[in-house]
Amino acid sequence: MNQERTRVVAGLCVVSFVWGSTWLAIKIGLQSVPPFFAAGVRFVIASAVLYAILRLRNIVVPWSADARRLYLTLIFLSYSIPFGIVYWGQQYIPSGLSSILFAAYPLWVALFSHLLLANERANVFKIIGIVLGFSGIYIIFSGDIHWSQEYGFLGMCAVLLSATMQGISVVLTKKYGQPISPFAMNHVGMLGGAVLLLLAAMILEPIGSAVWDGAAIGSILYLSLVGSVIVFVTYHWLLKRVQAVYLSLTSFINPIIAVILGAIILDEALSPRVFLGAGLVLGGILVANGKKVYARIREAV
Repeated sequence: MNQERTRVVAGLCVVSFVWGSTWLAIKIGLQSVPPFFAAGVRFVIASAVLYAILRLRNIVVPWSADARRLYLTLIFLSYSIPFGIVYWGQQYIPSGLSSILFAAYPLWVALFSHLLLANERANVFKIIGIVLGFSGIYIIFSGDIHWSQEYGFLGMCAVLLSATMQGISVVLTKKYGQPISPFAMNHVGMLGGAVLLLLAAMILEPIGSAVWDGAAIGSILYLSLVGSVIVFVTYHWLLKRVQAVYLSLTSFINPIIAVILGAIILDEALSPRVFLGAGLVLGGILVANGKKVYARIREAV
C-alpha cells in the first residue's frame, strides 16, 4: 500500500469514527444549550481555529466568482440550515433514529453525482451496495423507529432534509471545489454558517437559558475542534481523491460507531440485530466498491 493510499484509508477511519461519535455529543450538549445557539458557537470556535491555521500556513483564501459560489453553497447547504435543523430535530427523536434517517445521505449523493458529475455515474454495484447498507442500518435501529415527543415527525423530516441538502452540497463541492484549500473553504463556510445560526438563535431561542456546565462545554469543544475542524478538513481532502459516492458510504459506518460508544459510555447492551446489521453494512460497502475490486483482480490476473 503506497503512502497516498495509506493516508486515504486513515482519513476514512477518522471520518467514520468521529462522525459516529458526534450524534452522542450533540445529544449531550442539547441538554444544556439551545440548538441553534449550540451549533453557532460550535462553528465560531471551529472557524477561528481554521483562520489561525490559514495564517500559520500562509494559505490564501481565494475570492473569485467560482470561489464565492462555492462558499455560498457551503454556508447554506452544509453549515447553517442543515446543522440548524439537525440540532433542532435531535431534541425530539432518538439519536439512533437520527442516524438511520441521515443514512439516506449516500442515496442523495449517488443521485446528484449521476446528474452532475460526468465521471461518477451510478452503476449496479453502487446501487446494490447502498441498498444493502441502508438495510443494515434499518436492522440496527429497528427498535428505535418510534417517537413520543410532540414534534417527533417534524424532527424526522428535519434530519431527512438535512441529509438531502448535504448530499447536494458535497457533490457541488466535488465539482467546483478542487482548486480551493480544505482549510479555506471550511473556514469561510463555517464562519458564514455561524453568523446565520447565531442570528437565528437570537431571534428564536432563549439563549440566556443556556447552562455552561462541563457537559455543554465538553460537547461544544469536541464538536468544534474534532467534529468540525479535523473531520471536515479531512473529508474535503478526501473528496479531492475519492469518488463522492464511495466517500458518502462512511455514513453507513457512523451509526455502528454510535452503537458501540453507547454500549461503552452508557452501558447499553448490543443486541444480535446490531451484528446482523453491521454485516450488511460492511457487505454493502464492499459491493459498492465491487467494480473497482473486480478491476483490481483483473489487473492482478
